[in-house]
Amino acid sequence: MQRIRSGLYAGLLRLVQVEPHETRALLWSFSYFFVLLCSYYILRPMRDEMGILGGVEHLQWLFTGTLAAMLAAVPVFGWISARFPRQQFLPYVYFFFIVCLLTFYSLIGGDVAPVYVARAFFVWASVFNLFVVSVFWSFMTDLFDNRQARRLFGFIAAGGSVGALTGPALTTLLAQPLGPRNLLLVSALLLSWAIVCIARLSRWSYQTQATDSGRGHGSDRPIGGSIWAGVQMAVRSPYLLGICLLMLLFTMLATFLYFMQAQIVRDAFSDSAQRTTVFAAIDLAVNSLTIVMQVLVTSRLIRWFGLAAVLALVPVLLAIGFGVLGMAPVLSVLVVVQVIRRAGNYAITRPAREMLYVVLSREEKYKAKNFIDTAVYRTGDAISAWLYAGMKGLGLGIGAIAWIATPLALVWAWIAFGLGRQQAALVTESGSTAGGDNE
Repeated sequence: MQRIRSGLYAGLLRLVQVEPHETRALLWSFSYFFVLLCSYYILRPMRDEMGILGGVEHLQWLFTGTLAAMLAAVPVFGWISARFPRQQFLPYVYFFFIVCLLTFYSLIGGDVAPVYVARAFFVWASVFNLFVVSVFWSFMTDLFDNRQARRLFGFIAAGGSVGALTGPALTTLLAQPLGPRNLLLVSALLLSWAIVCIARLSRWSYQTQATDSGRGHGSDRPIGGSIWAGVQMAVRSPYLLGICLLMLLFTMLATFLYFMQAQIVRDAFSDSAQRTTVFAAIDLAVNSLTIVMQVLVTSRLIRWFGLAAVLALVPVLLAIGFGVLGMAPVLSVLVVVQVIRRAGNYAITRPAREMLYVVLSREEKYKAKNFIDTAVYRTGDAISAWLYAGMKGLGLGIGAIAWIATPLALVWAWIAFGLGRQQAALVTESGSTAGGDNE
């Protein structure tokens, strides 16, 4: 057994700079993120198709409904996280979504008001995606310090990418023999494994307290505070306000691309099954590229160029992509830009953005981060959905909207660079890690 463990550690060292005592937590974190995104990506093609079935001309209303659901969820999460320790309230989150999946399984099977069920599923899946991933990364920023995050977050994110690659593959293989409805049960089963991962990681965190009093201190106690503390902290902190603005610009440009994708794919394919296949193929391309970058590129980019430059990289590339899309608003170009945007986000931007939180307090990591990742994110979605609809109403085509998005991407890059510099300054001021030579 010892020889197997030594071999496993030697293999991991070829991919990630992990220390021996971190190996168990790294693998459980990888597994945790794997099942989360595998669960979601089984559902994602169904969500995109149901968005079209609900009417492309009504997408802005679906995004508004998603925002309303997010705003309702924030105080509920604030109440739960204030009153229960993390090893309790984290499983509660996943139990809730498992129950929701079983409910949709019953509704879809009963063929009740299919259009409204499709719209409700679209809203729910949009909430599910952001909420479970936000909770995951809050947990990661609570478990690992800044030095560990720089070394390990790229590899941990790769766990999600493997899951995101497996999810659409399972959908492609099982949708016909099982039927889309039964895939909801597969997704629920995967979420159950996430609860096991939380228990094992909580145990690891508790055990490390004896040797490092600064890590995991008080993890067995509720966070406390008010249910609206996350909103208050985000508004009062210039650093968190900057992250809010970063998130708004990110979601605005992602939503523009999503609407462009829905319109171009709708016009290119008349058959529902063909559209679902195209969405799944895009997911496969994105996640294949993402996993290679996460394992081989992300941590090295941060080590070589620093967090600030890495945060600015993807928006700069996206500005170029929007410029090309402005000149040639066709399916092939859009697919390339979408793959670059999503793969760059998952492989580079998302792990780097999560590092902005490791220097904050536990309450900020869970409450303020959850508010930003969910309510602020979906606020950007809703606003940009109506902006897109308004621009279309004024007669602007996809090419013209792409040109408008180009300077917004450059503003996003500028803000991201500034936040990376601020994070480095906070690390230096707090002395929270010996790995503060990041810039």
